[in-house]
Amino acid sequence: MVRTESTMLPLGTAAPPFTLEDVVSGKTFSLDTFHGKKGLLIMFICQHCPFVIHVEQALGQIGQDYIPQELGILAISANSIETHPQDSPDNMRAQVKRANFNFPYAYDATQEVAKSYTAACTPDFFLFDESFKLVYRGQLDDSRPGNDKPVTGADLRAAIEQVLAGEPIPETQMPSIGCNIKWAPGKEPAYFGA
Repeated sequence: MVRTESTMLPLGTAAPPFTLEDVVSGKTFSLDTFHGKKGLLIMFICQHCPFVIHVEQALGQIGQDYIPQELGILAISANSIETHPQDSPDNMRAQVKRANFNFPYAYDATQEVAKSYTAACTPDFFLFDESFKLVYRGQLDDSRPGNDKPVTGADLRAAIEQVLAGEPIPETQMPSIGCNIKWAPGKEPAYFGA
């Protein structure tokens, strides 16, 4: 496990396009799927990382709370199943049930979507406004495995509430911290470990 911080992609960045398939429904999702939503949350997670397991119930609750309020949500696992077979689509489906996810969960087999978002860790959160401009990238909250702080989702929830209300989000944001994305051998992006 390599403790890794978010790259903190510049605010205002346009959401990179993607076309990915939900491992549960088999439906294809793209940026266009979320047109008309008040915002879009892209989460890079996986099913085995202790940082994700620590917060997965809170992520499920965010879906339950905010999808009815017109927030688009897509979770993506980009870990190489060549090196980490525990992150296979079958195990992702088990996580969906375990954590009560009501949002699509896609497997980024080529890892190209993760690279386009400069995703570095699991979990890594990217919140876009209704015009798909980045307004928040940072931590869920201050809780980490073993630090005895409760999982509240406070930081991400505050940003979501502001997006849904059409309000500006403070630019001072704390990076997410988690396990590094498990890049396929020889496929590590230039920003990884920088």
